[in-house]
Amino acid sequence: MRAVVAKDKARGPRWIEMPSIPDDEGAVMEPGQNYHDLADRYPNAPVSRGAGDAIVHRAVLDDITGVTMVMDWVSDGDLVIVEMSRLLSRELELQTAVERLRGFIEDDLCGEVVRLGDSRLLLLPSDFESIQKSEGASMYI
Repeated sequence: MRAVVAKDKARGPRWIEMPSIPDDEGAVMEPGQNYHDLADRYPNAPVSRGAGDAIVHRAVLDDITGVTMVMDWVSDGDLVIVEMSRLLSRELELQTAVERLRGFIEDDLCGEVVRLGDSRLLLLPSDFESIQKSEGASMYI
């Protein structure tokens, strides 16, 4: 079981017992640390979803093998921002990954693939739409 510090300005910090967090799980948080990567601390966190809730995933594709996981997220209704810079030097693999994503998301799911700069894609399931699409301008790759 892990304890978490709660700040109370009148009496100083106090400890709150967190029985749901095992002692041996995740990285150690240091006092004064400004950023905590929750994906490292809780890689399989149970995220409850209500009606209309969405999860935004960030992904870095090292190679084409990661495309399946990204497609699973989008088919679950999640939004995904994919960093493709590691594939830019491998043109055939980049084109294959982009075409697999585009075909699945746009053709099969009726979603949308939006280019964000030179190395990122925003993948939207069918429940979401980019402003450019609704205005009639094209932002597709």
